[in-house]
Amino acid sequence: MDNHSRDTIIMDLPAAVYTTNKSGIITFYNKAAAELWGRKPQIGEDEWCGSWKLYWPDGTPMRHDECPMAVTLREQREVRGTEAIAERPDGSRITFLPCPVLLRNKRGEIVGALNMLLDVSDRQRDEIATQRLAAIVESSDDAIISKDLTGIVRSWNKGAERIFGYTADEMIGRSITLLIPPERLNEEPSIVERIRRGERIDHYETIRQRKDGDRIHISLTVSPVKNSSGRVIGASKIARDITEKKENEERILMLMREVNHRVKNQYAVILSMIRETGNRTGDAPEFEQQVRERIMALARSHDLLVHVAWRGATISDLLLAQIRPFGDEANITMSGPSITLQPNAVQYLGIAFHELAINSAKYGVFSAESGHITVDWFVGDGGRSFYLAWTESGGPAVKLGRNNGFGKVVLERVTPLSLGGEGTLEQSANRIVWTVRAPMENIETPNT
Repeated sequence: MDNHSRDTIIMDLPAAVYTTNKSGIITFYNKAAAELWGRKPQIGEDEWCGSWKLYWPDGTPMRHDECPMAVTLREQREVRGTEAIAERPDGSRITFLPCPVLLRNKRGEIVGALNMLLDVSDRQRDEIATQRLAAIVESSDDAIISKDLTGIVRSWNKGAERIFGYTADEMIGRSITLLIPPERLNEEPSIVERIRRGERIDHYETIRQRKDGDRIHISLTVSPVKNSSGRVIGASKIARDITEKKENEERILMLMREVNHRVKNQYAVILSMIRETGNRTGDAPEFEQQVRERIMALARSHDLLVHVAWRGATISDLLLAQIRPFGDEANITMSGPSITLQPNAVQYLGIAFHELAINSAKYGVFSAESGHITVDWFVGDGGRSFYLAWTESGGPAVKLGRNNGFGKVVLERVTPLSLGGEGTLEQSANRIVWTVRAPMENIETPNT
């Protein structure tokens, strides 16, 4: 083969190739080399390499006389395995691997060198992408797992360890069914069948089992893994622990049901107030005032409940909240064990305390500077029964307003019956005693 034929073949090679004399002056380059450099160097003038600018792999500038081709000629040894970055005149960069070879004449004397430049930009990008993906997988809070089509786990990240409790050594090589509760084992074959068809499964919510036996709610995204020929060889799973989300949803649903129940209950209480008040007064302004006062009393009880997320309120707090609008706290003495009342008990005892306090403000201790109110409560019958007594004495001549007024109905019927118990109201010249007895199960908030 003559030199012309050889040069023609090299010119058309897809790999970048160029030659220099022994001084490093470029004597030949092919089309692929010009494309890689993004320019056409001057034959007989440019030396060492046709790149416009060169950089080391870490991005620091490289002089042309430091490039592998220059070192090969200067030290008369072939330099391999050193990557470099070429910058084109348009600013784009390409990573390449030079492969310089010394050229000798028939006498073995070095007359120049040939260099082939391999574009490794795609490989480098793939490596960077792989490293980034590995970092994302390793640092993810989600469980990222790969498995083959038989269900054998092939990879297991830190997120999977945290969520399921198994280490990578414990799971890799074992079946994914280890995580599936017995009653849900039929899910896996259907998932595998869809993956074999190349389908992706998005946000499939199910239940899985941790190493310690606890059941957790998870959201699964499953994608098919294919080989270079496009055949499905396995699956990649991303599992997110949504147990807290599910619990929150259940709490919200329970709260909505509770609110619905309480709103209906309040409607019943308010309607009862309106009905009983209206039946016992024919005066419109008086009716309006009494209904307003009683609804405000109900609101004060609700304020206590709202501050503790409807878990209940103590008897002392409830008493003080209801008497403050009408009288001095110094005129009342409270004694009894610490009991957190159920919301229902808060509402109905609150209404009773309001009626006693407003009556006292009109006719009793709170209307004068004499007398005292004592409220005592205790638990009897082996913890089964609750007793409370409001005793007002030593003040002005006591009376209870109308004989069949709403307050009397509340104290003798509405509050006791709503608590599943009994109530009595006794009156003498300067003394009122209201007592109520009810089952503790209707009074105290459980687990207090």
